[in-house]
Amino acid sequence: MAIATKTPKVGEGETPAPATKGARTRAAILDRAVDLATVEGLEGLTIGRLATDLGMSKSGLFAHFGSKQELQLATVAAAGERFRSEVIEPALEATDGGPRLRAMAEHYFDYLETFPGGCFWGATASEYDDRPGPVRDAIAASMNLWIAELERQAKVAGVADPDRYAFELYAVVMGANSRFRLSGDRKVFGLARAALARLEVELPS
Repeated sequence: MAIATKTPKVGEGETPAPATKGARTRAAILDRAVDLATVEGLEGLTIGRLATDLGMSKSGLFAHFGSKQELQLATVAAAGERFRSEVIEPALEATDGGPRLRAMAEHYFDYLETFPGGCFWGATASEYDDRPGPVRDAIAASMNLWIAELERQAKVAGVADPDRYAFELYAVVMGANSRFRLSGDRKVFGLARAALARLEVELPS
């Protein structure tokens, strides 16, 4: 999960290079893989299932990923990019510290709506928390970056205990995701927002 401090801009007079057909195909595969992983887990991802969903041949899809683990790792990276674009980048409009913490929390709730199975990180963390290996390491590294950014913003905001504050904010949003996926009751988001409002009392005005 790339935590960027600012969004790169194309230089004056330049235009982004158009994506190749192969790059567009790979992006489409990974977009579908991220969604599927929230419902069926990363272990449930197969070349055959994705090929069927996307109307591709297995050989054509296999050309983009040489192994299941390579597909899983690429899916984790793609999920990180989606998180960055849905949660981090929109919050960059807010000032560092309290305003950005509030913005990131709000965008996180909106981000949950982009997945058929809820938060990608909530789903895959529970799937891989006791499975050592490169995939678990990639998930853990991404989540560590997110928590580190929360801690940094809490410190900038002047919170007395940034580590504790970041953990509580993280626990509230992940708890809301987990409870909503099990109950289907949207009132959990209202409860989570109320919990965040109580946390925000600690933030300087």
